Amino acid sequence: MDTRELSVVAGSFIGFQLFFSGVSPLVSSAFTEGYGKLPPHKLNEWNSSTAHQGDPNLVKLNVAITCGYLLYDLLLLACNWSTMGDSFFVCHHLAALYAYGYVLTRGVLPYFANFRLISELSTPFVNQRWFFDVLAYPRSHRLVVANGVAMAVAFFLVRIAVMPPYWAKVFGTFGTPAFERLGLGAQVAWIVSCVALDILNVVWMYKIARGCYKVITGKSSGGKKKDGKVQQQQPNHVNNHTD
Repeated sequence: MDTRELSVVAGSFIGFQLFFSGVSPLVSSAFTEGYGKLPPHKLNEWNSSTAHQGDPNLVKLNVAITCGYLLYDLLLLACNWSTMGDSFFVCHHLAALYAYGYVLTRGVLPYFANFRLISELSTPFVNQRWFFDVLAYPRSHRLVVANGVAMAVAFFLVRIAVMPPYWAKVFGTFGTPAFERLGLGAQVAWIVSCVALDILNVVWMYKIARGCYKVITGKSSGGKKKDGKVQQQQPNHVNNHTD
């Protein structure tokens, strides 16, 4: 790994820590009325969610930033496992780091690495869904419904619909001199990590679609309004992809 990429990984790690501890609390306090009323462990989860989302050199820079974030998020999960722990997230992060390590150390597969980064375009909607849960918005609220539909559509487009063309490109490299030059280590890291990530994406897509269906059909059991106020519901404590 070049010194530049190593510096970017470290800078990304530190940057997300500063965002988590400094920027996110200030922004959330200014724009979200209910933020200051959250208990300490919820504040940790909230701030961590706010921090989450061609040219081979540019791709390596993107990957280095992503690796810094993934490492920091793993540390955050480990330090707050009782309230934020999610084995699916750990598997996702480790699989991504496994493959991205080869991109940074050997500069291989920049096109495919950049392709995988597109999937993070769905993350803002996932995090927004968690924010609504923490603030006890009922599942039937128009903002929650709109975000849920947008999340389902975005998640499908950037994580599920792209699977056929992505894997067509992957299979198209099999047996080529370029594929053989990768070596067994890079080949295994590439294929195994992508298979693991796509299995997780399919599982998450199923849960998102199920939750979206419940909300649209009125079968969700979220909080309700009484005397014009939103009543507290029990939100999921992790900003994951479940319904």
